Amino acid sequence: MQNLYPLKFKTIFKDKIWGGQKIRTILGKDFGDLPNCGETWEISGVEGNVSVVDNGVLEGTPLTKLIEDYGSDLLGASVYERFGNEFPLLVKFIDANDDLSIQVHPDDVLAKARHNSFGKTEMWYVFQADEGSSLITGFNQDLTKESYQEFFSKGELLDVLNREYVKEDDVYFLPAGRVHTIGKGLLLAEIQQTSDVTYRIYDFDRKDDQGNTRELHVEEALDAIDYKYYSEYKTAYQDKANDPVPLVKCQYFETNKINATESMIRDYSDLDSFVIYVCFEGQVRVKTDDFELNVSKGDAVLIPACITKVELLPTPNCELLESWVPSE
Repeated sequence: MQNLYPLKFKTIFKDKIWGGQKIRTILGKDFGDLPNCGETWEISGVEGNVSVVDNGVLEGTPLTKLIEDYGSDLLGASVYERFGNEFPLLVKFIDANDDLSIQVHPDDVLAKARHNSFGKTEMWYVFQADEGSSLITGFNQDLTKESYQEFFSKGELLDVLNREYVKEDDVYFLPAGRVHTIGKGLLLAEIQQTSDVTYRIYDFDRKDDQGNTRELHVEEALDAIDYKYYSEYKTAYQDKANDPVPLVKCQYFETNKINATESMIRDYSDLDSFVIYVCFEGQVRVKTDDFELNVSKGDAVLIPACITKVELLPTPNCELLESWVPSE
């Protein structure tokens, strides 16, 4: 069987009512005849949207087939034991040319009961923000289900949501249950559990090309929402060169930021998981014992679990997100 190596996948492009042109103009990805591109799915095991290898001798192979053939060599023994043939993470780029709907995602328990799906905990890394751009995450005060419904019924939902003005390199962690939306003018990377379950709460009375409003899930959302207020919603971190900086650590994924200005060795012998790189600035050559891959801004790369050492050779520098699934 063919030895595994760092894998790129064909980008899956999604036009959205709120999408724009930055996927093309900033990331350099051609989405063809689509009127816009709101999302790209870079690494996905979601049914109907399974990623396909785009480099090397395994080119053309679906991610699901890779898992069937390679199992723990690809995913790591603990990941394969927990998730079987389901790839546990979904990696996206999102271009919000307009505000996304105000929404919430269920946790594992609710998603399993209602949709036979994983829940959706996610993180955002903002790598371009128009001046004055903002997002919504959580509430600006403690609520109960009843008080939330009262504000909603009076058309005052926006008054109790926490809005934050955003700049490049900001990071937000969004556990399942947190009401949120990405605001107009933001281009970001999203790393999340493999799930496409979204409850839309409010969509600004927007209509599509046919004059139709999008479906809302107001009642379904009530049991999914975390009504608590939190004092800090943005993730604080201190940037460093050539030293991985932890951004997010949760049961579903851990993510570091790597700002590489010189050669770095990443040793993954203590991990029991695949690793994903998302490049959002510059270029880097990813080198293993018997394989080299050039990675540029807008690329996502899957490092199979059987590869325990990677050399990063930036040209001249690069910025990456580095993610994996922690052992239980």
